[in-house]
Order: sequence, then C-alpha cells, then structure tokens
Amino acid sequence: MGRAEERRARQRGGRRAAPRRPRSSGAAGKSGIRRLFTWKKILGTFLGVCLLGIGAFIVLYLVIDIPQGNALAKEQGNVYKYSDGSTLARKGLNREVVDLSEVPKGVRNAFVAAENKSFYSDSGVDLKGTARGVLNTLSGKGKQGGSTITQQYVKNYYLTQEQTVSRKLKELIISLKVDRQMSKDDILAGYMNTSFYGRDAYGIQAAAQSYYRVDAADLNVEQGAYLAALLQAPNSYDWTIASDTGRKLVRERWDYVLDNMVEEGWLDAGERAGMKFPVPEDPKAAPGMEGQNGYIVDAANQELARQLVDQGSAADMEEALTRIKRGGWTITVNIDRKKQKQLEKSVKDQLTSKLDPKERKVDADVQAGAASVGPKTGKVLAMYGGVDYVEHYTNNATRDDYQPASTFKPMILAAALEEGATTQDGTPINADTVYDGDNKRPVVDNGTPVGFAPENEDQADYGDITVQTAMNKSVNSVFAQMGVDVGMEQVLDTAGDLGMDTEGLDAVPAQTLGSMGASPLEMAGAYATLANHGERVTPTLLASAEHKDVTVELPDPVGEQVISREAADTVTSVLTGVVDDGTAQRSVRDNPERGGQQVAGKTGTSDDNKSAWFTGYTPNLVTSVGLFGEDDKPPHRQVPMYKAGGEPRVNGGGFPAQIWAQYTFGAMGKVTEFDLDTTQGAAVRPTWTPTVTETPTEEPTTEEPSSTPSTSESPSETPSQTPSQTPSQTPTQTPSQTPTTAPPTGGTLPENPFEPEEDE
Repeated sequence: MGRAEERRARQRGGRRAAPRRPRSSGAAGKSGIRRLFTWKKILGTFLGVCLLGIGAFIVLYLVIDIPQGNALAKEQGNVYKYSDGSTLARKGLNREVVDLSEVPKGVRNAFVAAENKSFYSDSGVDLKGTARGVLNTLSGKGKQGGSTITQQYVKNYYLTQEQTVSRKLKELIISLKVDRQMSKDDILAGYMNTSFYGRDAYGIQAAAQSYYRVDAADLNVEQGAYLAALLQAPNSYDWTIASDTGRKLVRERWDYVLDNMVEEGWLDAGERAGMKFPVPEDPKAAPGMEGQNGYIVDAANQELARQLVDQGSAADMEEALTRIKRGGWTITVNIDRKKQKQLEKSVKDQLTSKLDPKERKVDADVQAGAASVGPKTGKVLAMYGGVDYVEHYTNNATRDDYQPASTFKPMILAAALEEGATTQDGTPINADTVYDGDNKRPVVDNGTPVGFAPENEDQADYGDITVQTAMNKSVNSVFAQMGVDVGMEQVLDTAGDLGMDTEGLDAVPAQTLGSMGASPLEMAGAYATLANHGERVTPTLLASAEHKDVTVELPDPVGEQVISREAADTVTSVLTGVVDDGTAQRSVRDNPERGGQQVAGKTGTSDDNKSAWFTGYTPNLVTSVGLFGEDDKPPHRQVPMYKAGGEPRVNGGGFPAQIWAQYTFGAMGKVTEFDLDTTQGAAVRPTWTPTVTETPTEEPTTEEPSSTPSTSESPSETPSQTPSQTPSQTPTQTPSQTPTTAPPTGGTLPENPFEPEEDE
C-alpha cells in the first residue's frame, strides 16, 4: 500500500475500514418508530393532554354558573285524555318540603350511609364515579357509575335526568360550586326533598306519608333506612308491588344501609341486631285516581316508559318512569269512554253485586281483571283493573302472576296446524283427528311415557274423541299428548309469536295446562292475533304522548304475519264450538243479547280454583276476563275461590263468561260473521261426539292440589252421545256406539254415517 494509505490505516487503528452495508427496510422502519415514539415524546404528549384538559376544565368552571333551581318552578302535572279528547285524569306532583331539623338525625344518617358515606368530608364530587359514568354514556351502557349526594341533588334541582356527556360535565362543575357555597346540611335537605321515592311521592315528607302514614319527623331508623334504600330503584323496590327479586334486593339494600351506619359509628351494633324490616303500608291513590282511572294512568305510564327506553330517551324503566312522573306530559289513551263504562257495569252486574263478604268470607278474596282490544287496530278499548285503585293497588288487567289455565289450549292447536304436526302414528293433526281422552292417560313420546298423566276435570273419561270436541270440553289428556306430538319448544315458540310472554319457560308437557303466568291484557293480545288472521297484534294503550322536551314515536300495533291465515282461522273455527257446544254455552251461546252474533272463545279454570278465565272474540272485539283468588289481607297470597258467589267452584264458563257476554253484546255494534279461510272446525260443519263416561268425585275442597295439575273446564252439562253441532245444523240420529278402532293417542276419525249434510 502507498504511504497515504498506510497513514490513513494507522489513523483508523491499523485496519482497513469495512465497506458499509445497506440497511434493510425492516431495520429502517424499526428505527423510525423508535424515533417517533420515544418515551420523552409520549410523556410530553400525555402532559400536554393533561394541561389541555385542565385548561378546558378551568374555562368550563369559569363559564358555567349555578343555574336557577327548576325543580319547583318548572315542574308540572300530567294530563291524561280519553280517545275522544275528553279528560280522563290530571295528575300533579305530590311534594311537601320540610326543613332538615324536622327529620330525625338517625334518618338523616341512614340516607348518608346509603348514598355517600364521605358526604360530610368530600368536596361534593366523585371524580372516579363521574369518569366511569362518562365512559358508560359514551359506550352506550346507560345509567351506570356512582355520584355523591351533592351531585344527585344538583341533578334533581338544577339539571335534567338525561344521560349525556355534557350534562355529566355540568353536574360535576356545578356540584363543586354548590359544595363551596352551601352548607352540607342544606345540600342534604335539598337532596331529601327533591328525590323521587316512587308512588308519585317527591321528597321525604310525601314518602313518609305514602309508605308509613306518618310525618317525616316521626320516622324511625328502620323506616328511614327503607326509604333511603328505596331511592336506588323506587319503582322496583316498592314492597307492595315488587317481584320476589325486587323484595330480596331491597332487603339486602336495607341491611347494607344499617350495616354502614354501624360501621360509621352512627348506630349501636346491639340496637342494629334487634331491628326488624319495616314492611310499608299499602299505597293510597292520589285524588282523581279513584275507580279505574288509577289503573289506566299507571298502565299508560308503563307503556310510555317502555317506549322511552326502546327509543333511547331513557336508560332503563326506572329512569323513564321517573321522567314521566316529573310531569309536563299530555297523554292520550285509546280507551273508548262508552266501552269503558260498559265493561265496568258488566263486572258490577255479573260479579261484584253478587259477592257478599259478610255472608261468605271467600267473597272478599275474589279479584276481577279484564282487557278489551280491537283486533284490526291493536287499540286497548277498555280495561278493568280491580274494584277501585284506591282500595286495590295492583292492576288485575296487567298482572301476570296467575295461571291462564285452559285458555292456553288454542296455542297448542295453533302450533300443531302451523307446523303440520302429526300424531304418534303419523296422522296429521286437525279438528277431526281422534285422540284418547281418558282421564290420567299417560303421555307418550315415540312410545315411551314421559312421566306426565294429567287429570281431566271431574275425572271424566272421554274415550276416543276428536280435537274439536276435546276443545269444546277442554280435555286435558288430549292437549297434553298433542303438545308432545307437536314438540313443546315449538308450542312455546308459537305462543310467543302470538303474543304471550314465554321467554325462559321450561318446555315441559305440564305447560300444556297453562301453568305459566299471564295477564288478561296478554291473553287478549294473543287471541287478537288469531282474530286478525295470524297477523301479530300488540295491545296498545297509548294513542299519543306529548312533551316539550321529548318526541315519542309510537310503533304500529299490528305487525307481521306470525302464523298462516289458514292456521289462525282454523283455530277460530274450532273455538266457536266452545261457545256453541262446550263449556261456554250457558253464559254465551244462550245469552238473549247475542242476537245471532258469531263468537269464538275459550274458558279456563286452574286446578286449585285460584283463577278462572274466559277469553273470547267477535270479528271486531277481543276481550279477556280473569278472576283471581287473592287474600284480602297482606301479604295478599293466592287463594282458592271455591264457593265464592255461592257457586261450588268458580269456573271460566261462569262469572268470567257472564261478564264477557254482557259487555261484548252491549259494545259490539252490528252483528258480524267471521271471514274464515278454512274447511275445518265447528264454524264450518258439525263434528261427531263419542260416548263419555264420568267418574263421580267428591265436592271440591280448599285442600292443596295434587302434584299433577288439572286446568280444564268441567263440562257444562253431562256429556252424551249426541253429535257436536252448530245452531243451524241439528243431527236427526245419534251414533249407536263409540268407535273401537281408533289409535290410543291419535288417529283419523271414521266417517260418521249419521252426520247431516252441510247447507249449501
């Protein structure tokens, strides 16, 4: 090498420089990311965001002032109107403000223990809870996240109940300012006086009167702890109307409040151990809510609340009901004044006027509920919730805690027809299919007993019997087998499609006896879907709901085709036989006011006589009437109705059908006929009735029912060998004997030589 090169080599440490290699693109990318996201830059960005947030908060703090209180100045009552625009009811706010000194210290401490133990030492806000609430709002989770008593007071008195980020930020800032400008006692007093406690009660004084019939000054610690616990979910935790789950939760919440008081040193542990849960008094209706008004108003509020939740205007039912009861609404219902009065009169004439609790103690335990729906519109035209909202708070038209019994049988037949189901031997199920109707006949599935053998009413053995006659006579053994033939899951699915609430029910054969809970309004909706040729009808009480801050769009009550017209019309045709040749003939078929009106319907009576039903319809009006045995003394348990009204047993073909007939025949207008797309059922042609033998039974008692329920109607008269018939078609002969060749669980009816020819 030359001298110059040697010199350069020595300068480099005596080695030649290695040629430089080009860097790979991957290495270059990695190096670039590291240069872009260094820890210094990340930290700087974070600090910058924090500074911007602090700056924005300072600006908001300076800009947002404490507004004028609006809780008392702007609140209004609600106005409820009939479908013709006339006033049904006006409902104002139930509030009386009291000074904190009038509230016992123990009660005050209960509210602090329930909502905000650090109330007297905090700055008025819960930053962690507020941040959680903002995130939940942004993610669509609704009303979640904690807040202090100060924040809740600010929301009640200065702001609104809406769930938005801007409202939550305002709440945070105003709460900080309020905490600096007001004393803790004034904030607590404002909170207790503006909170909603359910039962239309705003403030501690109204709540004390509503739940315990005392002034706030006379509340004890146990009662105060319940009212404090109530604030978390007032509409769900009201002991009188709460579900079993609601009662369990409010008891746990009550324990939580008292335990917190012990923990904070506000309550002696020994005193706490001796405390008993203070069951509140039954509610009393506000003025103007007497009679049926209160039931209709409450049902309208519930329906409106569901719409607010569905449309995203409220996070849940609790929030929606609270917003409605704050006032400012004009609510029009679909109730027809004339039909409403007719329904009320029918219940009085056919039931309540015949009950005499002084003569028969059981008469005090009979509750009636009814709902009437237009099948073409879905409008709820009349509703009967009980003898008087002031005396009986629970709405019997919407309660769903009693069994619908045999009124469920049409759902089984509808499922069979819709699915094209067959009997065990492969025979298609229709109105003329023969089943074994013997009492306690074991239900089988592919030849294997399923462990269910239901009793027929009065232990009656019907032998081989058609589906039509089984519906007429409400034969349990036939429909239990049919349910298994169709598949119980499909039966429940079809019932759900028709409008019943079957979610969560076990798909077991016992459900064929209507052992689930249902309300008259629910049953009226399901039958309205049948009357509307299979197009889903959702009973709708609301005609409109107006508020200056909320726009409510009401859905169409009439929906899609959920079962075929032929299946729906066939069920309707079969149900005309119940009226003309079955369990409802005495009350409905022979009613002098009928005037030739075509009627379809079904009776139902639970095995222990705790409920009795008639759900029936004409082409233009569907009405469900239920009678429920309820102890008139708290806790209002379900009880049998044997001998009520002087009857050995309250059957669906008795009082319920009588109420239905007087109301319907007085409200229906002109006489109409069903437009049916079917060739089956009693409305089309008469069917053959086989011999029936009946096992004598003892007079019904009030003993507990057996493990196998029986919900069928008793035959209205002694079953005979005469054919089932429509009024216009009378057979001239009777069959000489019962067929012996029919299969035991289902088959085809042999041709009846004595059946008369159909009219042309």
